[in-house]
Amino acid sequence: MKFTVKRTDTADSLIRNIILHISENFGVDVALEKLNELEESIKSLSDNPYRGIDPKYAVLRRQGYRVLILEKNLVFYKIDEARKVITVHAVVDQRQDYLGIILGL
Repeated sequence: MKFTVKRTDTADSLIRNIILHISENFGVDVALEKLNELEESIKSLSDNPYRGIDPKYAVLRRQGYRVLILEKNLVFYKIDEARKVITVHAVVDQRQDYLGIILGL
């Protein structure tokens, strides 16, 4: 059975920041291509929610996060088996202090 994928406002805001940064530095076409890649990868979680791995930080594992690694970006999400819902909480560049970002949610 497929899962429903939902994104928090924070995840949407972080995606928007990534795309704006790419657009400013590499152009609109590259940014739109990256946005499409992110969207498709996130949507693919509905068919395979366990595609991501356990985060390396124990505090994130204890909170139930999984992480999907997409080149330089990390998608942090939680799976609700009972409701068949995946909630994407954050999408960050792995070069950022992502632990601080996630813990600040």
